[in-house]
Amino acid sequence: MAASRFALINETKATLPRVAFRAIKEAILGKAYRLNTIVAAPARMKALNTIYRDKTKPTDILSFPLSDGEGEIYLCPTEARKEAKKFGRPYGNFIAFLFIHGCVHLKGYDHGSRMEKLEERYRRRFKI
Repeated sequence: MAASRFALINETKATLPRVAFRAIKEAILGKAYRLNTIVAAPARMKALNTIYRDKTKPTDILSFPLSDGEGEIYLCPTEARKEAKKFGRPYGNFIAFLFIHGCVHLKGYDHGSRMEKLEERYRRRFKI
């Protein structure tokens, strides 16, 4: 059985809520998938969003597949807090929601009804 390959790298001073990151990652991507999750400041998210999506503002999450079995997710707590408040959701719940969204993208799904159905299945499973 493959060992879990998950790293959470916090480049900020933000404290993340307790989220079952590893369990979510393993449920969606599998244990063998190598995933780095980087917690980044708005300036870094803006730079990445500009380079890779041609959008000149920070975002709450970005997913980057590096190969079939490896990827990175960038999370921005500052932007996630704003979005959570905007949608009336608890911050911790919203971080978990975003992480599921990022993992589903890494699984190869694009925005649409198939992706939404899969996300909903995992949100129910993890009570998010």
